[in-house]
Amino acid sequence: MKTLYFLGIDVGKEKFHAAITIDGVNFHDQEVTNSPAAISDYFQQLKAKFSFNSKQLIVCIEHTGIYSYPLLDFLTKKDISVCVEPALRIKQSQGMQRGKNDKMDATRIARYLFKNQGELKFWKPKREVIQKLRALLVVRDRLLKAKMQFEVPIKESGEFIQKSIRQLTLTNCKVTIQAIAKDIKRVDAEISALIKKDSQLNAQVKIATSVTGVGIIIAANMIITTNEFLDITNHKKFACYSGIAPFPNQSGKSLRGKDKVSHMANKKIKTLLHMGARSAIQHSPDIKLYYQRKVAEGKSKFSVLNAVCNKLVSRVFVCIKNQRMYQKIYQNRLA
Repeated sequence: MKTLYFLGIDVGKEKFHAAITIDGVNFHDQEVTNSPAAISDYFQQLKAKFSFNSKQLIVCIEHTGIYSYPLLDFLTKKDISVCVEPALRIKQSQGMQRGKNDKMDATRIARYLFKNQGELKFWKPKREVIQKLRALLVVRDRLLKAKMQFEVPIKESGEFIQKSIRQLTLTNCKVTIQAIAKDIKRVDAEISALIKKDSQLNAQVKIATSVTGVGIIIAANMIITTNEFLDITNHKKFACYSGIAPFPNQSGKSLRGKDKVSHMANKKIKTLLHMGARSAIQHSPDIKLYYQRKVAEGKSKFSVLNAVCNKLVSRVFVCIKNQRMYQKIYQNRLA
């Protein structure tokens, strides 16, 4: 069996701290500038010191967003296996810990990598079109939030302040609100154009949006989150990730509460799915009947809304898997 080297990296904006181990006990740590040139020099030093090839090295990086991009780009080009793990998952796997600094974090990430080497899923770069789509959606979210920050206070203050004062505020914000609205329309147009240019992306969006309640923005976010339904292939896992799947809340005989969804979820996806579910309740006859029946049975509206979200997610995943549009009317095959 070949010797494996496990490298844990705690990434910061300007620098990252790295710790490498073979046995999970002894560590060699180093602080490195987070730049392409410094990263290349560091890995050359490691290779010279430990005499390993790229297939013997496994790297684990704590998810820190854009700060990890230079490292991921280098590791991908060098064909080095790397996994990107959430900080909370690494922290919970360590048990009770005392103290925290960059050196200790890098060591803990390396130890986590050593202990869980057989269960980790290695990171793969997303297609460029998916990266561009994600960037556009991020800009769109920021524009929407900025627009709401101007509009909501003005709207809510209408009944509580003088009309002249409200008009003064509105006049000074009007140009900004209109400019943001134009930017949102332009981004929406770019998103649509980007989707249409790529046949694979366009096909998945068409299939997903054939499900009533799922629009282009929801479909695009699902595609990005699942990496075109390659990283998450099961609708139950996606429901768990989105925070719409209920979990039991029981312990022995003393605690027997209602099933609850987890707060460890992608809140953005959850919000979008709730919006889609409300739309489906209004425009899909079968969803509307389901919602009304469950509410009449005494179920809480919020839990039924989560159930509708699960229905939408399930339909999208089944249609994507079978590469077909959602059929709104099913006919008895024996008829």
